[in-house]
Amino acid sequence: MKNGFSSDKEKKKKESIFDLSKYIDKTIRVKFQGGREASGVLKGFDPLLNLVLDGTIEYMRDPDDQLKLTEDTRQLGLVVCRGTSVVLICPQDGMEAIPNPFIQQHDG
Repeated sequence: MKNGFSSDKEKKKKESIFDLSKYIDKTIRVKFQGGREASGVLKGFDPLLNLVLDGTIEYMRDPDDQLKLTEDTRQLGLVVCRGTSVVLICPQDGMEAIPNPFIQQHDG
């Protein structure tokens, strides 16, 4: 460490608990802070959950009740989704159960 700054070698690489690589080139559905929802083909991602989606469709909300989705959609095409606003990611064709990564296993 020089001048109070750590070098790149000393930095710990931030690792995501999600393995989204198995969803590359597959359609996923994403929910965002504020209630927006979209689906598209996952083309890329990073450890901060920034997502690149292609052929993206946004599901429009009811103007009278923002919590309800309508049948209306909007074509967005190729988009970059900021990871800090992502609330939920799931495959379009269903979900699978995974073990809770936050529960610490206790021996005996």
